[in-house]
Amino acid sequence: MRDVQFLRRAYERFATLLHELLKFGIVGAVAFVIDFFGSNFFRFGIGLGPLTSKVLATIIAATFAYLGNRFWTYRHREQSGLAREYVLFFVLNGIGLLPPLIVIGFVTYTLGLHGLLAYNIAQIIGTVIGTLFRFWSYKKWVFLAAPVQPSVEDIAPQAGPLTTR
Repeated sequence: MRDVQFLRRAYERFATLLHELLKFGIVGAVAFVIDFFGSNFFRFGIGLGPLTSKVLATIIAATFAYLGNRFWTYRHREQSGLAREYVLFFVLNGIGLLPPLIVIGFVTYTLGLHGLLAYNIAQIIGTVIGTLFRFWSYKKWVFLAAPVQPSVEDIAPQAGPLTTR
């Protein structure tokens, strides 16, 4: 009986994690499109600098990602206050923005590559690194796990069959 409960709980945890990961991926994919094309628009459409373009596009994409993750991906998780979550979310996004900025800065200013292809390859490499950090940090600090409610099996005493006197 304990083995069945263990397997059921393991499956539920895996299913929950997979479900969260899929939603996080969808929100992230849309945010990536906003970030990637927004950055290209600011850089090559308007003519802003490579790092400024990335920062502006990331702010817009991060705002979308916060709303999507709070109200869809992690809506079942404890809400520890929108102000707290929002500040933490953007602090962690600021940290997650460092890898793309470092890669873009290296490619642009160290290697001297200023073209569209080099900029976009740098964006992708930096974004992959930053995304790994974001997924881990959001679960750890921003969208906290809901308190676990004990099941009936956990509460009920483990007594043998009822006997009458």
